[in-house]
Amino acid sequence: MNWLTAQVVSGAVKSDSKSEPAQRIVSFTHHRPLLFSIAYRMLGSVADAEDMLQETFIRWQQSTEAEITSPRAFLVTILTRLCLTHLESAQVRREQYCGQWLPEPLISETYDPISEQLEKPESLSMAFLVLLERLTPLERAVFLLREVFDYDYAEVASILKQTESNCRQLLRRGERRLRQVAIAPGKLTGNSANAEFATGQC
Repeated sequence: MNWLTAQVVSGAVKSDSKSEPAQRIVSFTHHRPLLFSIAYRMLGSVADAEDMLQETFIRWQQSTEAEITSPRAFLVTILTRLCLTHLESAQVRREQYCGQWLPEPLISETYDPISEQLEKPESLSMAFLVLLERLTPLERAVFLLREVFDYDYAEVASILKQTESNCRQLLRRGERRLRQVAIAPGKLTGNSANAEFATGQC
C-alpha cells in the first residue's frame, strides 16, 4: 500500500465523496503516472521520486482554486521545482561521495506506463540516466521536459520560471555537454537525442 492509497483507506480522504478534497485526490491520481515519470528521470531514484510526489500532493491539497488554471500544469510545475531543489542539495552530497553515483534502476513492481505512451522507453535506461548526471539540475529539467516529455518552450519556461531564450540556451548547453561524453557525437542533436543517448552508443 503506497502513501496515496493509505490516505483513502485511513479515511483522511473519502474516495466516494464529492467534496473538494476527494476531487483533488482523484485528479492527482489521474496525473500520478506522469508525475512519477518526470520525478524518476529527474532524480534517478524511486524513493526520492516518491518523496517528491508526496510533497507535491501535500501542496496540491493545500492550494486554492484561484491558483489552479490547469491541474496537470500546476502539478508538473510544483513537482519539477521540488525536484530542482532536491537535485541542487543532492549535488552537494554527491560531490562529497567517494566513487561514482549510479541511478537506481526501476524494478518490475514500479512499472512506468508513461514511457510506452511517449514511445521513449529508452529514457528509462541506466545509460540515459547516467548521462543525465552530466547536466546541471536546470539543464536536466529543460532537457527532460522538452526532449522526453515534448513540452514546448513556452511551457518549459513557465514551469522553470525562465525565459524561452534561456531555456533554448540551456538545452543547447546540455546537449553540448552530453555530446562531449558520447561515442557518436554527431548523432546527438534535437529530438534524435532521446533515442541515441541510451541505446548503448554512449
